[in-house]
Amino acid sequence: MKHILFSVLLLPFFVFSQAPATYYDGTADLSGYALKSRLHDLISVKTISWNYGDLPEFYGVTDLDHYYDYDATNDIYLLDIYSNNPTGTTAYHYTKEQLISSAATEGLGYNREHMMPQSSFNSNYPMYSDLFFVIPTDAKINQLRSNYPYAMAGSTNYYTFTNGSKISKNGTPGSGYTGRVYEPIDEFKGDIARSLLYFAVRYEGKLNAFNFYNGTSPANDTSPLDGTEEKAFEDWYLAMLLQWNQQDPVSQREIERNNKVYEIQGNRNPFIDHPEWVNLIWNQTLTVITPQAPANLSPSKISAYFVTLNWSSPSDPNILGYKIYQNGVYVGYTKNTDLTVDHLLNSTLYQFTVKAYYRDYTESPESAVLEVTTLNEDVFAKDLMITKYIEGTENNKALQITNRTGHAVDLNNYRIGAQFYNSANSNYYFPAPYELEGTIQNNETFIILNPRANLSCVTNDDAKFPSASPQMSFDGSNYLELRYKTKTVDAIGTKSINNFSTLGDVSLYRISSVTEPNASFDLSEWQSYATDYCEDLGTLAGSDISTTANESNSIYPNPVFGNTLFVKGKQIEQVRSASIYDFSGKQVMKITDPFKNRNSIDVEKIPPGVYLLKLDNISIKFIRK
Repeated sequence: MKHILFSVLLLPFFVFSQAPATYYDGTADLSGYALKSRLHDLISVKTISWNYGDLPEFYGVTDLDHYYDYDATNDIYLLDIYSNNPTGTTAYHYTKEQLISSAATEGLGYNREHMMPQSSFNSNYPMYSDLFFVIPTDAKINQLRSNYPYAMAGSTNYYTFTNGSKISKNGTPGSGYTGRVYEPIDEFKGDIARSLLYFAVRYEGKLNAFNFYNGTSPANDTSPLDGTEEKAFEDWYLAMLLQWNQQDPVSQREIERNNKVYEIQGNRNPFIDHPEWVNLIWNQTLTVITPQAPANLSPSKISAYFVTLNWSSPSDPNILGYKIYQNGVYVGYTKNTDLTVDHLLNSTLYQFTVKAYYRDYTESPESAVLEVTTLNEDVFAKDLMITKYIEGTENNKALQITNRTGHAVDLNNYRIGAQFYNSANSNYYFPAPYELEGTIQNNETFIILNPRANLSCVTNDDAKFPSASPQMSFDGSNYLELRYKTKTVDAIGTKSINNFSTLGDVSLYRISSVTEPNASFDLSEWQSYATDYCEDLGTLAGSDISTTANESNSIYPNPVFGNTLFVKGKQIEQVRSASIYDFSGKQVMKITDPFKNRNSIDVEKIPPGVYLLKLDNISIKFIRK
């Protein structure tokens, strides 16, 4: 990847000044929420998540005012949409250096403003530093706006700012919310609408986990999110955004900013490139008919820790998706007629049901209840695991995470957390985590990389998640963890302990015999290498399931035509357990100390098929004829 120097920061440079010709491939002939989901997939790939502290320097590239108060002598001023006066004199200006934390009056400095309040997503990365909706604005106006929604001012006014924007009681038609709102001036209403609609597309898949109206007190509901992944916003708010998009068309200033952010962050706002997509997605004719309940709910795969469900449903273009319930509790949604429910307990009975929902969110009755008991044991890992840890010089930080669970994993509920030490207060703390997203297939691995890393074996193009979030500035003193929601899945280091003596300036590779994550760090599970070592980063480790014999043990004959499977190798008498699994993950045989007095396994009772023989932590594929 080429780099260009802006001030003191190294930023990845993309050679296009506008959307590449292939950037929006796959959108032709799409409309409605299908188009929205396709755009999400396109603008979420290889997006660089910078640190919140990087933004002021970036503003000197993305937000200089070239349009309203510009001349050759003041090409250093930021364009603040909360204070700029396009039709008159702007009362004050800021440079990128005039960042302050708070202000008693207007005109003293600027803040980084989250157009979608950070309380919506608990200040987590990558949302926290997304340049498309985190912008420079006057500090005092930012403070007074608080987490109030953008909307139309009503008859009760609380503040009018120097450019005419207001904080007032909500006067937007159709809303049940009666609290305060911030109304920007007309010149920037379309800018704000397209930024918030970008947010709804970029973070599809996470919106249901964000903070939104809970249905108890609409008059006090400051969040415009409605908890849906597709529509995203409450009806009154969405109608207003569509109106603002129409009334205030895309400006040259937005086009310039879109191109600049693309150079820095690696993705684009599709509604600046194609404003017509706003109506194509959200202005739909909705059919209000209760869909039929899904039928034929059944398990296509049962494991110890997951179940893959399948069902049938009428072919109806109005069906938007399906909601899945586990023991009566909602656990996920899909647009397909199958879903894997994971993080289950082994040897446990579960009840599952499915509902279909239409584009207007009318829901069908529940399907018939399906009861499934998970297996006692299988060949798959319980969860994702960290398999490589690079703690190199300066910004050379990388993690590799591997999926050996036996199924594709939705990453949207996974986070990377890191613990830091505050010397001023003599305490340890966790900054808001970095959230993963997308999907990882079984037996695949991916890299999280500090985007300023200068490692010989990996670049930002190789990483699934280039991130400069605080978690990717770890050093050997930090405790680092992979979480599923709030639960620790895998860990490196020990909480509230300085780990530098053992983890400083090293690369750690998971030993091949370790096949499960460990929430309590054990250094004996890792092989240590020198600083900046990163050989084979991004490739599966040797502990992944083999399909052939290995150097320690081998089997014969293969295929097995008789009733005896022979095993040979060094010290096979030390093997403590031999298990045979079919390829659904079900255990069909287990023997303790199998080779104490022999070198074979009787497979007479195993029907013909393809199997895995697991000898302690080594697995070998064989065929029974």
